[in-house]
Order: sequence, then C-alpha cells, then structure tokens
Amino acid sequence: MKSYVDLIEQTFDFPTKEFRVENDGLLFNGVPLMNIIQKYGTPLKITYLPKIREHILYAKEIFNKAIKKYNYAGNYTYCYCTKSSHFRFVLEEVLKHDTHLETSSAYDMPIIKRLYELGKITKDHYIICNGFKRPSYIQNIRQMLEEGFNCLPILDTLNEIDEYKDLNVKAINVGIRVASDEEPNFAFYTSRLGVRYNDINQLYKEKIASHPQFRLKMLHFFINTGIKDSAYYWSELNRFMYKYCELRKVCSTLDTIDIGGGFPIKTSLQFEYDYQYMADQIIEVIQWICNKNNVPVPNIFTEFGSYTVGESGAIVYSVIDQKLQNDKELWYMIDGSFITHLPDVWGMNQKYIMMAVNNWDNTFHKVNLGGLTCDSMDYYNAEAHISEVFLPIFDAEEQEKQYIGFFHTGAYQDSLGGYGGIQHCLIPAPKHVIVRENEDGTITDELFSDEQKSDTMLKILGYTE
Repeated sequence: MKSYVDLIEQTFDFPTKEFRVENDGLLFNGVPLMNIIQKYGTPLKITYLPKIREHILYAKEIFNKAIKKYNYAGNYTYCYCTKSSHFRFVLEEVLKHDTHLETSSAYDMPIIKRLYELGKITKDHYIICNGFKRPSYIQNIRQMLEEGFNCLPILDTLNEIDEYKDLNVKAINVGIRVASDEEPNFAFYTSRLGVRYNDINQLYKEKIASHPQFRLKMLHFFINTGIKDSAYYWSELNRFMYKYCELRKVCSTLDTIDIGGGFPIKTSLQFEYDYQYMADQIIEVIQWICNKNNVPVPNIFTEFGSYTVGESGAIVYSVIDQKLQNDKELWYMIDGSFITHLPDVWGMNQKYIMMAVNNWDNTFHKVNLGGLTCDSMDYYNAEAHISEVFLPIFDAEEQEKQYIGFFHTGAYQDSLGGYGGIQHCLIPAPKHVIVRENEDGTITDELFSDEQKSDTMLKILGYTE
C-alpha cells in the first residue's frame, strides 16, 4: 500500500518552501516539529516570527514594484491591524520593519502607549483609529492627539467628528470610512460600518471644511471579501476612487487613501494567488481613474492583519484515542478542542493546512478528527481541497504515537477564543511557544505561556480570591 508521504507528494506539489519531511517527521519553515513536541508536549501553539517579517517585506516589495512600473507619483505605507493578534511579541516583530498601526477599540490604546514607553514606536508613527467608537475610545484618541501622537481618527458616523472639537491641538487630521456595498449574496446590502456615499460630501462641507482645526487627510475603503480578482472587488474599488476624485477637487488636504486589508493567506497546499498581479492592477486602476478626473494620485495605505501574522501560526495535537463508531466512521480523538483553540473551524467552517507531523512512512486511511468538548460540532472532517481527511495508520497498542498539525492559524484565533479566559467545557488554553531567528541567523524557541491552569479558571469563576 502507498504511504502517507506518497499520498501528499502525489496530491500536491510537495515539498514546499515551508514544509518538508526529514526522518519521517514534518518540518515547518525548517523547524523539526517533533523536536518541539518532545521538548514541550501537546497541545501546543507555535508562532514562527520570521514569517511575519517575510510577509511585510514582500508586500512592500510588490507595491513598490507596481509604483515604479506605472511611474505612480504617490507612496505606499504598510499598517498592521492589531486586532489580528495583540501579543507583544507580534507587535514588536511587526514594528521592526518600518510599519504603522491600525486600532479598533479603546483597549488598543494602552498597548500603543506601552509600545511608545518601550521605545518601539515614536509619536511620528501613524495610528489609524478605526471602528465604531464608544466614549472611552474617543477619550483615548483625544488624549493621544493632545499628547502629540500622529493619531488619525477614521470617522465611522456623521456625528463622530463633533467629539474632536475644542482640543488643544493646532490641526487634527481625520479620515472618513466609506460604507461599501456588501457582496450580492450577503445578508445586507450596505456595510454597517462607515459613512454612506451620499452623506460624505455633506459631512465634509458642513463639519470638516468649516472647522479651522480639521483637515480631511484620508478616505478609507474596505470590503469583507478581501482583495480578490473579481468583478465585485473592482467595481467597489472603482466606485471608491471616483468618490475620492470628487472630494479631492474640493479638498486639497485629501492626499491619501486606505484600501484596508484583505490579502489572503494559504489555507491549502493547492493555494494560488498572484500577489504581484493584484498590486499592479490596484495601482493601475487608481492611477487611471485619477488621470481621467485630472486629480493627483493619492498615497496608499494598507492594513494587512491576517496576511501579516496568519502564516506564522501553527497548533499541534496528539491523537489520544481511536474510536470506530460504526462500520466506516473512524475517529481520531485529539488532546484539544477545535471550538476553543481554532474557533474559525467551528464558527466559519474555515479550513487550514492540516498534515501529520510524524509517521509519514506509514500507510494511511480516512478519518474524522474529534475534539474534547461535548459539543457535536467539535470536529474536523474535510480539507479545503477534498471533503475528507487522511492520516497515517498507527498502532496505539504498540505505544506508537501520532501527532497532527494545523498550519497558518496565527490570526484571530486567540482573540476569538478568548485567550486566558473560560472556554467550552473548561478546555484550557494550550502551551504557546515562540520561534525566533537571532541576529546570527540561528533559530531558537522559548515558552511564552504554559498550559492554562485550573487555578486561573477558579478565580475567574469566583471560587477563589
């Protein structure tokens, strides 16, 4: 019979830049996962920090190539949206590479202040303040503006601008988020976020242009489907750019657009996406519309979140039991939970790259993967490319162990799952290991956090002080 390695090599173009097999075990970005497992155990989250650097530098490269190709007069600025992962080690890695930040809630602002105290950012860094803003968020923005931070509130409602009046600041740069149309098959026609197209001009004329402190600096654009080569994306980008040109003719301070995030990450070994082509097309479309309307081209910001941090993450499990529930449904039970550790699997039917970590020379069979909670939805039984999961056959009675890995899980999962909190069936947060590349090029690993203990849960639930 064919081995598991035969299956993978015949199904995909394997090995890849990120994945290869040595001594019957999987390497992730050159890191032998079995060594990490033997050192720390499972379940285990891994963050491979050099991947963050790689993605930032690549996005800058492709946009700057496109700018050069079309002799585009504006410049490109890379922002990271903190909501994708707030961890200090992520933000510090991001900020090493001439980047700026985008926030979405009041609780981001103390992080910004702390990064400033640590010398990781200066007051010249752009802090793009997005989202619907409650009073505490507004207060933090006001305070940072008065302290001289390069804070750029993006107006999400018609009345938000009123909150920034009477500040002890000579000039306040603001942006406006445009409420784009949702995809045709979405439940709503127009995004709940941002200012609708018909209200933007009036907002500018009545509340921004007439106020001596306010400067409209940026127009903000984002659609939930991300940056795709689709009629929907190009239609919305075109509509947005025509609005920019319309405003630019009456507002000389408007010199920047923010096209949001949306670069995809690999969720399958069959993933194909031409990043350079999309950057080229975005620059070409923006320039063509501006030239047609005789207005200067804008500087361009992006706010890549998942793209920045997603492919840096992995989570590794042990198969702790095999259960044959009928004649054909075999379950591999893991020592963790998809609902708590990878909530997008449960909530959005998200697929990740999933492969065996060891036993690649063993034969394989079809399995279902079951999590530890008592919820019937805590399972994984389909890959992005096929409605089945195949893993090596192993003999538990002979003390043979099987480990599996889910890859490119670095964005949002800890935030959505409530890191360090109370999870379904009190399943603890797993160990978290950071893998770094040192200045001399060597790779080292360190334990960021141990598995969540019952003591912390008892305190949260009110059983202990």
